[in-house]
Amino acid sequence: MSRLRVHSFAMSLDGFSAGPDQSLEHPLGVNGPELMEWFFHTRTWRAMHPEIAGETGIDDQIAQGGFGSFGAWILGRNMFGPLRGPWPDESWRGWRGDEPPYHVPTFVLTHHPRPPLEMAGGTVFHFVTGGIHAALEQAAAAAGDRDIRLGGGVATVRQYLQAGLVDEMHLAVRPVLLGAGEHLLGGIDMRALGYECAETVAGERATHVFIRRRP
Repeated sequence: MSRLRVHSFAMSLDGFSAGPDQSLEHPLGVNGPELMEWFFHTRTWRAMHPEIAGETGIDDQIAQGGFGSFGAWILGRNMFGPLRGPWPDESWRGWRGDEPPYHVPTFVLTHHPRPPLEMAGGTVFHFVTGGIHAALEQAAAAAGDRDIRLGGGVATVRQYLQAGLVDEMHLAVRPVLLGAGEHLLGGIDMRALGYECAETVAGERATHVFIRRRP
């Protein structure tokens, strides 16, 4: 049976997982790239940019676990692009170019219908207007026996957590203070929802925290 997993989701020491004022120029929000410095140096990330060598180590081993083993992804609309409201046309094809790193069916939460979008490398974006449960149902059908990766953004992860639908969450806690942005866990009683910290691992540029549902 598929599990819904959050993986490689960065968080600052003051609890933010995105900076403020997301835009085309700032896809992670202002100062948001500081959260992902642990990932940008890894061989896993730089394999997507072959002209640059990447580092091996704990951060890379954990980052690598976030790809290849998933049968489907779920994304909030912000993770697909900066556009809001009805789609003006179908020219925007996502943040990650013609060959996104998902390589499996990817379900994008939105209030506005759009036909499926097939990309190079096996990614097919499906735009789901029925809410988080509908997206999870469709992703589970597509994933088969493989797990589903919940890719974010922050608001989407919070919705799934508050509904008790996340089975496991990996947070890469960065030693930075953002001061503002989108807070990941504020106002969510993770203990009451049945979650516990199962493991922590010190990486080169982040502390990796694995949160799982209690048995």
